[in-house]
Amino acid sequence: MKKSTLLSLDAFAKTEEDVRVRTKAGGLITLSCILTTLFLLVNEWRQFNSVVTRPQLVVDRDRHAKLELNIDVTFPSMPCDLVNLDIMDDSGEMQLDILDAGFTMTRLDKEGRPVGDAAELQVGGDGDGVAPVNDDPNYCGPCYGARDQTQNENLAQADKVCCQDCDAVRSAYLDAGWAFFDGKNIEQCEREGYVSKINEHLHEGCRIEGSAQINRIQGNIHFAPGRPFQNANGHFHDVSLYEKTPDLNFNHMINHLSFGKPIESRNKLLENDDRHGGAVIATSPLDGRKVFPERTTHSHLFSYFAKIVPTRYEYLDDVVIETAQFSATYHSRPLRGGRDQDHPNTFHARGGIPGLFVFFEMSPLKVINKEQHGQTWSGFILNCITSIGGVLAVGTVMDKLFYKAQRSIWGKKSQ
Repeated sequence: MKKSTLLSLDAFAKTEEDVRVRTKAGGLITLSCILTTLFLLVNEWRQFNSVVTRPQLVVDRDRHAKLELNIDVTFPSMPCDLVNLDIMDDSGEMQLDILDAGFTMTRLDKEGRPVGDAAELQVGGDGDGVAPVNDDPNYCGPCYGARDQTQNENLAQADKVCCQDCDAVRSAYLDAGWAFFDGKNIEQCEREGYVSKINEHLHEGCRIEGSAQINRIQGNIHFAPGRPFQNANGHFHDVSLYEKTPDLNFNHMINHLSFGKPIESRNKLLENDDRHGGAVIATSPLDGRKVFPERTTHSHLFSYFAKIVPTRYEYLDDVVIETAQFSATYHSRPLRGGRDQDHPNTFHARGGIPGLFVFFEMSPLKVINKEQHGQTWSGFILNCITSIGGVLAVGTVMDKLFYKAQRSIWGKKSQ
């Protein structure tokens, strides 16, 4: 009978059951191979079901897009009526006195407990933000020399230069570069209650939280005392009332500071998910930082220098979050300048504005963190086959070694 050509191709030639030799050592090796194989297969299955995040570094092509700023900071020794927030960048764009847009301010007592309500922050108002006005239709409020009113007698009422309320007087003083202090003896401010309220709130603290949009270029975010103003000489603040009150300072606690959309909710899910290894994505390294120096910090500038890296997170459920990671270094100096108390060889420059400054710089690169499965189906099957084959190969070698050693020992005993 002619043999099939397939018989000559059989690489798995069989031996007869009668000529096989079974040993106890072989049985133990077989059990060990089975257990090892099961362990490796379970490990491969767990790795196949795990989710990993693989980073990729690319050039940031979204430089035109705005970046969201999220901030929550507490000043225990700065009243909400006096502190202001400005954002400036190297393009020349300035966002001045923006706490009235997108931010919430909470008044705090000396123990850090909230006091009053938001309406009371409207100093110069009657609780609902509406200031009392003079009912005289011919009334023209004085500007106290800050603006030229000498020609008012020859002008119609609509054309006169007037300061009808406290805010108008403050603006006139800023334009003239004059110190406003607390508005005492200014008729409009006395009438509106500005003077009494700002002095009543002067020794409180303030918590500021909210968000704003910034350009993806170099710039700074700063909290400073007094209303800001800009002229040909630069950017300034009316710090007259701050300088008059020596117990005020910018000691602070950063409750939260981040750039881009928040991802804390995703972090909590990842933290509680064993498949992700409990990895937490850190985008707010300054959270919880407290700066309360022991020495007097009334005339002190606190600075943070932040290096921001735009970051995108792409999740398996097709959710994409554009945010940013950053690192920051801290520095503080007295405005009077001079030699550093802790480092005698270090000298500080003189001048500046007291406050809290965050100088930020954008990286031209972007990090894309893409969530993926630990293995593909093909990789999982290939690893399973490799594990089984490797264990069987090692088991075969071990069985042959034990069998030959056993035969050699028995041969010597029989002689």
